[in-house]
Amino acid sequence: MGPEDSSSKIEANSCEALESVAVIVVDYHGGDLLRDCLAGLARQTRRPDRIILVDNGADEAVSPIPHPDYPEILLLRPGYNSGFARANNLALNETSDCRWVALLNPDAVPDSGWLEQLLAAARRHPEAAAFGSRMYSDDSRTRLDGTGDVMHVSGLVWRRDHERPAHGCRLEGGEVFSPCAAAALYRRELFEQLGGFDEDFFCYTEDVDLGFRIRLAGYSCRYVPQAQVLHSGSALAGVKSDFALYHGHRNLLWLFVKNMPWPMLLVFAPLHLLMHLAVILRYLPCGRGGLLYRAKRDALLDLRRHWRKRASIHAGRKVGLLRLTRSMSLW
Repeated sequence: MGPEDSSSKIEANSCEALESVAVIVVDYHGGDLLRDCLAGLARQTRRPDRIILVDNGADEAVSPIPHPDYPEILLLRPGYNSGFARANNLALNETSDCRWVALLNPDAVPDSGWLEQLLAAARRHPEAAAFGSRMYSDDSRTRLDGTGDVMHVSGLVWRRDHERPAHGCRLEGGEVFSPCAAAALYRRELFEQLGGFDEDFFCYTEDVDLGFRIRLAGYSCRYVPQAQVLHSGSALAGVKSDFALYHGHRNLLWLFVKNMPWPMLLVFAPLHLLMHLAVILRYLPCGRGGLLYRAKRDALLDLRRHWRKRASIHAGRKVGLLRLTRSMSLW
């Protein structure tokens, strides 16, 4: 081996070390969905340095079966359903030697180049700290499940491009308020510095909450259209189930109160209150107004604790109000 070959090998090894990445999968009785997800990870052109599988259903009879191509999977069993937020935080403790952490839902099957494309985007955009995927909702890939998460100035959040025809839609990368954590890549050190996911959220909108804090810390979030997955959204919790509606809409108040800087909090508070009222009225005709009312009531009952989180979140804010407002939807 000549000097040039040796130099290239050292450079390649150094690059690989800088891109060390762990993939975290949080499962709750995923069954065949989980097996397909792990099979997708086994086909990656850039294989993860570590896979951590958190079994949130370990208190019951059914347990996940790791894929045979990954016998070295680290399996964590909290012993109860710890929720998406806490389960990922538990797994994060096992990734201190990795520069990157990728999250993948058990109902998401990644294309073979998924992780490679996310890492390539991270190299191109050092100003960003989180990278999201292009997610399809059907096997024929005619419809999108989403291309990231949007936050409206009122505090309402939604999946961008959800159920839109995939052809010709959002083929270029760019900023997004927050990646959907069903298939996303994060800078591990910042993830940890920001305290990980807010475990009080349990699940739903915790990824938007983290994306908000990433922006307050002065970083951006990006959508990577080349990183593609097939996502059976809410396959485990149920599409628009009572569970999803309750947690998603309960957490909206905490998300807004914790993260909105003072001037924006005052300006947009009336819109925020109207949004909550409109949501309750929206679900009254289908008999779910009571569920939404309970979600808002429970959010208010625990509001003081989340208000106290503002001090630490905003102490190191590094983003201007104009830039932050521009990252949100005004319509």
